[in-house]
Amino acid sequence: MEYTAKQIAGFIEGTIEGDDTISVNQIAKIEEAQPGSITFLANPAYTQYIYTTAASLVVVSNSFIPEQPLPCTIIRVSDPYASIAKLLEIYKRALPEKTGISALAFIASSTKYSENCYIGEFAYIGENVSLGNNVKIFPHCYIGNDVHIGDDTILYSGVRIYDQCKIGSQCTIHSNAVIGADGFGFAPQGENGFLKIQQIGNVIIEDHVEIGAGTYIDRATLGSTIICKGVKLDNLIQVGHNVVIGENTVIAGQAGIAGSTKIGKNCMIGGQVGISGHLNIGDNVKIAAQSGISSNIKSGEIRMGSPAFDALKYRKSFIHFRNFEAIVKRLELLEAEMKKQDKKQKK
Repeated sequence: MEYTAKQIAGFIEGTIEGDDTISVNQIAKIEEAQPGSITFLANPAYTQYIYTTAASLVVVSNSFIPEQPLPCTIIRVSDPYASIAKLLEIYKRALPEKTGISALAFIASSTKYSENCYIGEFAYIGENVSLGNNVKIFPHCYIGNDVHIGDDTILYSGVRIYDQCKIGSQCTIHSNAVIGADGFGFAPQGENGFLKIQQIGNVIIEDHVEIGAGTYIDRATLGSTIICKGVKLDNLIQVGHNVVIGENTVIAGQAGIAGSTKIGKNCMIGGQVGISGHLNIGDNVKIAAQSGISSNIKSGEIRMGSPAFDALKYRKSFIHFRNFEAIVKRLELLEAEMKKQDKKQKK
């Protein structure tokens, strides 16, 4: 679909500088854009490209001041990154949507679904499943018994949802995610090994949640593992049994959260972070990548390191970490000198 600069400025509440009749039909990176495309400048590191880009239209910040003539029309906005996100959403909605129920899908007779759902080839849908309006289930998905999925939710190919789990509205679950597998619970039996603790709870995923490919969310031992409204989980994340992740928290790839830990709302957790079980992490907490968390964290704190501690103290200490060998040598020289002085004094 084609849009004019004037139409796009209306979508993102921007101000045009240049030809408002120019039209575009694709979105591209600023350094690779061709005529007929729109791009954006949000990171100052890419400023050089705006003077050479072939894009017809560039979204820039209100504070952008060009240092030389521009080869394109620009639209000024308060937040270019957020504006391009809106445009990408409009672009995606304009793409053809999957529709229809494949004859090669298995759907139990007790399942309830609307005619506007999409269910792809070789999907399996168990007994007493409830699918909301406009749900899309791509090929090779598995949905167990007594599962509920809300309106406008998308399950991409290979998603597995175990029995009794509940998925909210407008969620996106990417390929090969597993929702509701058994939590890791075993009771030591001495020389007899381990006795499995049966996991009879479920997983509840609230509205507007996105779950990345290959992410695993374990069902609760009792009760529910809960992913609250607006949470965004990257690829390859492990969420243990009975974990609660608060509203609008974002977690990057390869993070692991052990069982029964509670994470507050609006937290930001970096990649490869490991969080021990039975902890309480407050609201608005930030944890740097590869940190190891083994104790509770109060709201608003920033943690870094493994084991993690206050980020400001960590940065100061890191200067000493890099010079640790030299510091040790200095201490050894000082000790040797002190021993010499002691010997002289004793003589």
